[in-house]
Parts: sequence; structure tokens; C-alpha cells
Amino acid sequence: MERLLFGDNQFFGVNHMSEEKARAQSMRFQNTQAIIDVLDDAYEAGIKSFMCTTHDRIAVVCDHMRMERERYKDFKFFPCMPYAHKYANAVTDDGMLGALKRFMPDEGLLNAAMRGGVALAKKDVEVITTLLVDAEMKMFTGLNTPVIFLQNVVVDLLLGLGFKDAFPMFANHVKARYNAEPGFITMNMPMLLDVLEEVGIENPIVCSNINKIGFRMCGGFKAYERALREKRFRAIAMSIFASGAIAPKEAIQWVCQQPNIAAIVFGASSRANIRNTKELVDDNWPVYC
Repeated sequence: MERLLFGDNQFFGVNHMSEEKARAQSMRFQNTQAIIDVLDDAYEAGIKSFMCTTHDRIAVVCDHMRMERERYKDFKFFPCMPYAHKYANAVTDDGMLGALKRFMPDEGLLNAAMRGGVALAKKDVEVITTLLVDAEMKMFTGLNTPVIFLQNVVVDLLLGLGFKDAFPMFANHVKARYNAEPGFITMNMPMLLDVLEEVGIENPIVCSNINKIGFRMCGGFKAYERALREKRFRAIAMSIFASGAIAPKEAIQWVCQQPNIAAIVFGASSRANIRNTKELVDDNWPVYC
């Protein structure tokens, strides 16, 4: 896993500090070519891993990458699933059967539907889980996906419900079917690490907010410090700039001093900001890590 990953929040109007900026970004990236142009800027700067949701627009990006395989031969997708709004919109647009047909894996609608139907009848959560993962992964067919993430909306719900067995179900399927490593995104890293250790997932990849002011770090700043110092896992730090509350140089210098940081994920919408972040990470990481 590379040390610097490119995220997609800016493409879909996600900004935790400014609704006005979020709306402006959403308008700018209504054209998928604008997304591809920014990804090209990141790729040219040496950032070759894209941590993205399974938004319908990402499917168009995937089509573009497949059409130009040689150009993007080193490009990696890190899919993050599920994207809940996609399913709700599909049912609204196409009805339940139409939505099923759209998202079923290529192995065949009947086979997938039978898996899902039997699973529902038996309340077989593992089969339902694998079916949903396969549906989400359909858009990435033929592309390089070395790490597949379970989104925090599901991870943290499972933590809250105490349904711990779902984590090894997801991890085992990702490894067996896609020869990929499972990753987990969470708003409560200390709690998740305890659960993953309990269910036998060793040295997991965990993405969470990690920044010097404790912005959106549920569980408490000191618990994060202790986990980074004492737990065996690979941490991906997101929201390191705390949505603009911390200056880039200050944020990157701090996060690079923390133990056990395997990678940083960030979003940017301009070539200058992408290159500036890359240079700051290159300048600071060798000093501290």
C-alpha cells in the first residue's frame, strides 16, 4: 500500500466544514470528465491509488480506465462499500426488480437471485453479505483492486449492534474471491480494533479520522494515541486537515510523527493542492517514519 492515497469526497460535494464549498464542488464535478482530469493530475504527480466510493459516477471512471489500460497500468482502485444512496435511488428509478438486475454480479441474475433468495429465506447473513459485495464490485471488473473497504456507515452500525461475526465474513470473502486485503473505515478506531482482534482479524487495515485537534475522532483523542502506540494494525489517516481547520504543513508534520501510520488519504480538486500535499508528505515522512 502506498503512503499517499487520493480520496473522492470533493467529487461528490462532501465537505464537513462548509456547505457552500460542498455545493460549489458538486457543481464543478457534475461532468465526469472533470473527475478524470483531477485523477490524471494526481496520477502525474505520482499518486496512483484512488480510494473511492461505489457511486454510479465512479463506474464511468472505471470504464475510462479500462479503455486506456496501458496508460493507467499502475492505477489502483480501493473501493469503499456500500454506497447506500445508490440503492435507494435505483429502487426509486427502476423498481425493486430493476434495481436487482442492475446490481447483480455478472455470473448471472438467476444464480445471484437464488443465492439471495435462499439466504433471505434462511436468514443467512453471510450469503447476503457476499452477494452485496459482489454487486458493488461489478463496476471494477478487470481493474486492480488490492484493498476493498467496508464503509463506516456499516462498520459502525455493526459495532453498535454487536454483530461482530460480520467482519470476518466480509474479510474472508474479499480475500477468497478478489485476492484483496479487507479494509475497514470507522469513526471509532479504538472500539473497532478491539473487536477485530477479538474475531481474529490480524494486522487489519483501518481508516479513521486522525488529526491533531481530535476532529471527528470518536472514542477520544487519548484512546487513539494509545491504539496507535500499542495495537498491531495498519492505520490510514483521513481528515488530517480537519476540513481546513489545520494548515496543510502543520497537519502533515503532526500526522507523520505519529506511530503506526501506514498511509494518508486526502482529497483535492486542483493540481497545485495535489502537488503541494505530495511534496509536504515526501518532505516530512522520511524524517519521522
